[in-house]
Amino acid sequence: MTKDYGRPARADENRATVERRLKELADAGGARETLTIEWRGKPGHFDVIEMQAGDLYYNPATHRIRAQRSHDARRDAMLETDPWSVESQEYLDFLLKALPADPSKPDPEYAKLAESLKDYGQNDSGLITRDGVLVNGNTRRAALLQQFGPTRVMRVAVLPESCDWSDIAAVELSLQMRKDHRRDYSYINRLLAIDEMAALGTAVQVIATAFRSTPEMIKRDQWVLSLIQTLIKRSKASGRALPLIALEDQAEKLRELHRKYSNERSNNPDKAELMMELRLAAIALDFSKTDVRLIESDFQDRYLSNALPEGLRPAASAAAAVKIPGLTRSVKGPSASLASARAMTDALLQARAVSSSDPSLSSPEGVQAQRTLTTYKEAFEDSLSFAGKDARVRKRKQAAPVRLTDACKDIDQCVTDLVMSRGSRSLDEDAFDDAVAKLRQSLGKLAVEVKRTIPEPGDETSWLVGLLNEGL
Repeated sequence: MTKDYGRPARADENRATVERRLKELADAGGARETLTIEWRGKPGHFDVIEMQAGDLYYNPATHRIRAQRSHDARRDAMLETDPWSVESQEYLDFLLKALPADPSKPDPEYAKLAESLKDYGQNDSGLITRDGVLVNGNTRRAALLQQFGPTRVMRVAVLPESCDWSDIAAVELSLQMRKDHRRDYSYINRLLAIDEMAALGTAVQVIATAFRSTPEMIKRDQWVLSLIQTLIKRSKASGRALPLIALEDQAEKLRELHRKYSNERSNNPDKAELMMELRLAAIALDFSKTDVRLIESDFQDRYLSNALPEGLRPAASAAAAVKIPGLTRSVKGPSASLASARAMTDALLQARAVSSSDPSLSSPEGVQAQRTLTTYKEAFEDSLSFAGKDARVRKRKQAAPVRLTDACKDIDQCVTDLVMSRGSRSLDEDAFDDAVAKLRQSLGKLAVEVKRTIPEPGDETSWLVGLLNEGL
């Protein structure tokens, strides 16, 4: 059910202004600027008028900063109860300008947008309700206010009188999915938007089409969001919990975790669970994607146990049986290794939650949390060093990646040769053109086989497959 945020304080005044300007357009006749969007399943054409930016309101339900609202729990709570107050609107203004992964820092993408508006003005119109609530163009309003002040005119299309909060959510999502949109949702906000569409009963195929994705990838995104929500619950300690934005920059690691977990779970569920817990611990410690890849189900027993201080080493306790609710039967509980891995991940998540809420380490809890994170970080670094050596040995058996790396070295050398030939004018251009044609053909073959072999490609592999789609 979509939340109804009510009407802003100047709703009646804005509605009167909107009605007056729409009437002026109709009376003037002639060509009018309109905005075409998807409206209740069909194309809708809506007139564009001018409104002062200071008279409009930020949309408290916008998906653009949904996850970032948890940056400040007090202001988030106020935004939920009184979204139209000055403080709530100022908080939205602050988040729209902030870096999605860390709202305490300014967003370079917002700075580029603000500079573009200053130099070239507003190219695309925004979209408002008759009460003056921005459905699209929230960030542009923030930039216009910053650059020119509240009296700056903003061009906005106007939605019908019957528009409600369900329509606002649907229209915003529809507009975000357009290819020409200037500023994409952050990773977590994209997951939340997918989840909201699914909660409204939208079919997976329809969601996939809207997000220009596939049903398999949409299911992966739903799995990742569910995992993130579980991690936040597990991080709760002393009244604190990780905010959603704490995992904003972990997108590729979580996607790879899903792919690895899905592949291994069909063969050995226990090992898959153990591998996942250990990788989640490394993600909580903010290790790189390449480091996380080194962690397999045997990482704890082979490397980590020896690297941890005596008091933090996992105890080899027997697995406790788990009772089935409503029945007298029990099933075997998690293994000792899995139980200790989960306890370690919980400790790290809770330490991250305390540390993120007390970055200055002004409390004893903050100092202890940082000490815990540092101790585990050092142990993981030592363990990953040994795991990396073993992985390099295993990689010798992986012919395809090695051959591709060797080919890259040859291309790098080709760059050097081109530079050298430019000075002496010794390049055989016809032969080089033939060689480029051969390279294009070989890349095409490689892209075809990659598409057949890898069902859920990573970011870089997707780039290669994308070249095939573009007619490589």
